[in-house]
Amino acid sequence: MSKSGDGKIGLWGVVSLGVGGMVGGGIFAVLGLAVQLAHGGTPVAFALAGVVAMLTAYSYAKLSVAYPSRGGTVTFLDRAFGAGMFTGSLNVLLWLSYIVMLSLYALAFGGYGATFLPEVWQATGKHVLISLSVILITGMNLLSAELIGKAEDWIVGLKVVILLVFVGTGLVGVKAAQIAPGSWSPPLQLAAGGMIIFLAYEGFELIANTAGDVRDVARTLPRAYYIAVGFVIVLYVLVALVTVGNLAVDKIVAAKDFALAEAARPFLGQSGFTLIAIAAMLSTASAINATLYGAARLSYCIASDGELPAMLERKVWGEPMEGLLITAGVTLFMANTFDLTSIATLGSAGFLLIFAAVNAANARHALYTKSHGWISTTGAITCLAALGALIWQTARTGPMKLWVLAAMIALAVMIEGGYRLAKREIRLHE
Repeated sequence: MSKSGDGKIGLWGVVSLGVGGMVGGGIFAVLGLAVQLAHGGTPVAFALAGVVAMLTAYSYAKLSVAYPSRGGTVTFLDRAFGAGMFTGSLNVLLWLSYIVMLSLYALAFGGYGATFLPEVWQATGKHVLISLSVILITGMNLLSAELIGKAEDWIVGLKVVILLVFVGTGLVGVKAAQIAPGSWSPPLQLAAGGMIIFLAYEGFELIANTAGDVRDVARTLPRAYYIAVGFVIVLYVLVALVTVGNLAVDKIVAAKDFALAEAARPFLGQSGFTLIAIAAMLSTASAINATLYGAARLSYCIASDGELPAMLERKVWGEPMEGLLITAGVTLFMANTFDLTSIATLGSAGFLLIFAAVNAANARHALYTKSHGWISTTGAITCLAALGALIWQTARTGPMKLWVLAAMIALAVMIEGGYRLAKREIRLHE
């Protein structure tokens, strides 16, 4: 996320942050589950999820220009619906979703990193790597925003190059029969497969948090959204094509979290497995960085709007770092305590719910944001339909997992409601 001489972030710096947020741990950690649902139609599933992401990116682009702020999603919802219980709960849900995603990224980083260790050390080493990934990247943010920006540029570049090598080499060996329509799952199940991997797209909304630091907002932000999302859609579809085109579905599902690395074996051998494992570590580290960047500012903005305790408004060294430290601490606890694979699957549902609200916000303010309201309305409906497909599939195969989403939503409402009640009690006794 490099800056120019005037201290402002340019187009490619913003694109780098968006791509870094999207090409994170999700595609490496849960690709196998998407393949299990969509089978040979996995590239189509990725394309469907990409359509939902692009429709939502339109709303984000318009809202980011109309309301440029480090608050991003928080600001958009507050402007459209007012800073009440509804928006407060959604904003807290977004913060909780960040923590879930950060935990997944850290868990994936530790899992891939542990494959390079002797077997006897892998269990312990995984937790050490999980903790180091969060602690070191948090420390880099605390010490120097410029340093982490330069690191982000290099990490994004390296991981994209590695994935492009995977795609370029693997396309030659793709077997047409394995991706033919006859190998696809039924439509609803195919859509559900795309929505399970939707968490791999959610990072584009981090672009909104850079608005206060961007040069020529009206020109830079819309271009950054469309370039980042468009590039990642093409990349994901090609990655999925190579994966299911080179490796049988049953082998991909058996590989689970290492589906991409396993898919590289037929044409790159053990060196290909190692290359993808490195890409996974780079990607998850990059995603932790990008998400922490947004989370620090998110908690600050929620607190500034009176929806979280004022302690999160305090700044450290001129930056809203107290929220960063709290987010990192909770992430360390979750990533080292819970198995987040199933939670991450439902994490997609949380972001689909939030994105539906953002699309509705832009549709509501279409005149002010100079938007085509019908595009954002379509985006909101598409997000809800995608959420419905995901819930349907989860209820059919693992209904107990729905309680995870219900618990997240209930916790967001409880935090917001409890804080508002506490503030009211304090005012009454003053």
